[in-house]
Amino acid sequence: MVVTHKVSLEQPSSRIVMRGVSWQTYKTLMSEVGDDRAWKVAYDRGILEIRMPLLEHEIPKGLLESFVEAIADELEIEVMKAGSLTLEREDLTHAVEPDSCFYIQNEPRVRGREAIILPNDPPPDLAIESDYTNSSINKQALYSALGVPELWRYTKKTLVVYGRIEGGYEQRDRSLAFPFVPIAEIPHFIEQSRAIGQRSAVRLFRQRIQYILKSNNREDGLSDELS
Repeated sequence: MVVTHKVSLEQPSSRIVMRGVSWQTYKTLMSEVGDDRAWKVAYDRGILEIRMPLLEHEIPKGLLESFVEAIADELEIEVMKAGSLTLEREDLTHAVEPDSCFYIQNEPRVRGREAIILPNDPPPDLAIESDYTNSSINKQALYSALGVPELWRYTKKTLVVYGRIEGGYEQRDRSLAFPFVPIAEIPHFIEQSRAIGQRSAVRLFRQRIQYILKSNNREDGLSDELS
């Protein structure tokens, strides 16, 4: 038997919010529309939000992905970009699709997987949100409940990093996955892309990471000599 609920609908600009949506209805919708869609969803105990992509939202997201990949290349480590992987747990009636996400520390555990099912599999180590519209759902609470250790939120030309703690997140001045990365400088590279182009901005960012790593290696070598 399918239990129906009274659903109310809000439609501000680039997002649609439906209230009174059962988990079963949410799953049916996701099953019927499939993965070939542009919009992303968030679901929190009866509230379903559908968000359409905007250019001013997609550009920073894409650059942040490129920056993470550049860091991984310079460190010569493997990461797995899982994009807008649907993260959901029926027992919590929570679901969210990040703008992008990465497996970093847990990359070996999910390498080559065709599907990731929480909580049997680990959540992504890093989730990225590029915010240009207000959400009706507290996404930080969703990510925390789903166990994502680190969240980057880019909004109003500012990148804020959150680390997961018991009961939520706390803002931090450095990344958990990449503690040497100058987080405060990243928005500058995103803004530079408007004038010099995206790939040029990524190359400049890569050069900055190379400089930091070389400086750290020199400092480590000096410390070894003095010890």
